[in-house]
Amino acid sequence: MLSRASMEHSQVIEEQPLPSFLSAHQLSKQREKMVKFSKQFEAQLVPEWKDAFVDYWQLKKDLKKIHLLNINNNNNNNTSTHNSSLSNTLFTSIKKFSLFGHQHTEHELIHVHKKLASSASKGDTYETELFEQLADTDAAKEFFACLDLQLNKVNQFYQKKEKEFMERGQSLRKQMDILIELKTAFKQQRAKGGASAQDSKEEASISCTFSSEEDSVKDKTELEQLQERDELEKNDEVAYTEVPISGELVKPMRMKSEDIGKQLRSVSSRSFSCQGKNLKINIPLTTPSRTFSAISYLVWEDLVNQSSKKCTSEGMSKLHINKTKLHHADKMIRGAFVELYKGLGYLKTYRNLNMLAFIKILKKFDKATEKQVLPIYLKVVESSYFNSSDKVMNQADEVEELFTKHFAEEDRRKAMKYLKPHHRKESHSVTFFIGLFTGCFIALFAGYVIMAHITGLYRRQPNSIYMETAYPILSMFSLLFLHFFLYGCNIFAWRKARINYSFIFELSPTKELKYRDVFFICTTSMTVVVGVMFLHLFLLTKGYSYTQVQAIPGLLLLMFLLLLVCPFNIIYKSSRCRLLRVIRNIILSPLYKVVMLDFFMADQLCSQVPMLRNLEYVACYYITGSYKTQDYGYCMRATHYRDLAYAVSFLPYYWRAMQCARRWFDEGQTSHLVNLGKYVSAMLAAGTKVAYEKEKSVGWLCLVVVMSTFATVYQLYWDFVKDWGLLQMNSKNPLLRNELMLRRKIIYYFSMGLNLVLRLAWLQTVLHSSFGHVDYRVTGLFLAALEVIRRGLWNFYRLENEHLNNAGKFRAVKTVPLPFHEVDEED
Repeated sequence: MLSRASMEHSQVIEEQPLPSFLSAHQLSKQREKMVKFSKQFEAQLVPEWKDAFVDYWQLKKDLKKIHLLNINNNNNNNTSTHNSSLSNTLFTSIKKFSLFGHQHTEHELIHVHKKLASSASKGDTYETELFEQLADTDAAKEFFACLDLQLNKVNQFYQKKEKEFMERGQSLRKQMDILIELKTAFKQQRAKGGASAQDSKEEASISCTFSSEEDSVKDKTELEQLQERDELEKNDEVAYTEVPISGELVKPMRMKSEDIGKQLRSVSSRSFSCQGKNLKINIPLTTPSRTFSAISYLVWEDLVNQSSKKCTSEGMSKLHINKTKLHHADKMIRGAFVELYKGLGYLKTYRNLNMLAFIKILKKFDKATEKQVLPIYLKVVESSYFNSSDKVMNQADEVEELFTKHFAEEDRRKAMKYLKPHHRKESHSVTFFIGLFTGCFIALFAGYVIMAHITGLYRRQPNSIYMETAYPILSMFSLLFLHFFLYGCNIFAWRKARINYSFIFELSPTKELKYRDVFFICTTSMTVVVGVMFLHLFLLTKGYSYTQVQAIPGLLLLMFLLLLVCPFNIIYKSSRCRLLRVIRNIILSPLYKVVMLDFFMADQLCSQVPMLRNLEYVACYYITGSYKTQDYGYCMRATHYRDLAYAVSFLPYYWRAMQCARRWFDEGQTSHLVNLGKYVSAMLAAGTKVAYEKEKSVGWLCLVVVMSTFATVYQLYWDFVKDWGLLQMNSKNPLLRNELMLRRKIIYYFSMGLNLVLRLAWLQTVLHSSFGHVDYRVTGLFLAALEVIRRGLWNFYRLENEHLNNAGKFRAVKTVPLPFHEVDEED
């Protein structure tokens, strides 16, 4: 991010005059600087606001036309210089001393007219008038028309965003005043009741009244997308929502749903009167405890509290605001201040980069035309609204002051850690160990393959203990870390394409995994896995029995599980904790509010059904003690374990379907129900496959083909149209979309074709194709790996579409739901 001082310094550098002649080496250096700035400009701009920045590349194209035109004119002038030098000198002198006509000076090459805005929302506009030789060239007219357009666009966007952030700041100041007042009242109430006996048994609270009349319940605020993702996260982060910034404290949002859903959501926002103010406190139903408490409140209100409601004339009941609710409101407001400060920082970057872009392009224009236009136009740019307004700077200073005072205990350094967190630096040692462990993995894997080939373990055999017991563990880890490796490739591709995945996933800049970290984890883990499996196979070849060495693969799995839940601050603890929380949210998906990372992770599990089935089998094999007796068929013979294996095949689709149901409940959009149907069709297709495996008849085979075909077509449509945003009929890019992050369209067509082919992997169930004498489990691993690769391909385009949706709405910061809503007495 460019600071104001660095921008002014760059202005001083840019305003130095260029020499009239440059050597070839100096010209090449100037070209390198030009390319360097364009790359720097693209790297530092806010990705979601890219269309609102100065179109520097279009201005360079227009400038190139002027440069080529000047070269042609110079060549034509050189041929007639000797014949017309005397007449040109005479004409110039006459023109200089003539008393007729208008006498132009250097400063009259251009004149920028300022048109006052007809309304405050539009802002002032600028239009450049050209004089002398500049007025005779169409290329110069196009350049300044584009330059005026960019200046007007920058001013209007800056003014719009500044207004939104000012309104948001005003809302937060009101929220802060309410919170301070409630904290003061809470302390006073606690001080008064300190000696009472109830204080030792119950938590102190502020007793306030809230309206519970039937009419008021209908008018309650329905939080929908403003609900918070998690209640009290361990890393002190508050959940954010992708709702456009609004100046209101909380916007009422309505949705068409069942009456019970309306009442349940209305419980999260109950109005009350405290300290002489009518307020609404928002209690998002984001966790199971809140959901169950809201349901129990409705049951209590309907069944038990009817008589007390009739007795009260005004329908008033008690609402207790305890310390927990105040702490939660404090966290919400703190998160809102952090996001506001981030948005103000983006707006300062927007101003500085655009100012620098104007200076650069004007400097290049002066160089190409040998005119001095920079001082004239730069005065207009400097006096324009986006560069002269100081509201953003003042607002940022005010946010720093309030945050330091109320959330950092007057410690500015502590406050800046929250407001301006520093990105974790990437270490070169990580890159070194990636190379080291990659070499170790290749060597160990080559030795393992050679040893397995010599012993003939992977050939078709009727009863192979190794393939039934040890191979599922190797297969499980291979699929897992292949998927993780592809995620690292996704991160690398997202960064190259300027897709803001951290913002979409709501990842902390100080704790998120970089692609090098992902590759390091993959290479290290697979080196350990292949090394242990190589040792296990080596001991078997040396004559050790399966009973003696069969515990080694189980200990390997146990080691990874213990490492995942390790409470110590080692080996990416924050990422491990985040992963466990996401898994918890998926398993309890109907009860937790669904955010992007949750359903993204659930989609990954839908592609890892073979891995989950291997995990279930290995867990059964070691937990039941079958590894001691080598009775590997027990888990397949036992009815309850066999049914559990089939249930595991349905679980990812069930979790994803429940997430769609919860999103429909929260947001009321029918598209979520249509998406739910996709996962129901996948479960039906999986069910017919299970039935076909039990009873291989022609009827079940036909049903498998019909259901799998229907589910595949359903999934392909959703992949291309909804998840990827492609197949738009009116797009300027045939069968794609208007906005593309990748330059080559052929990549999109190839990806669509590859996704289609990999979606047809279920045909293996019908065709029963095999690869020579290779064991069928190896074939299954290969097909499962293809599905993982398809998911890795799907991930890139899914986030590309999400990023383009954010960019289309210029959504670069999250809007945190605010806890308090002040209402009128009539409401």
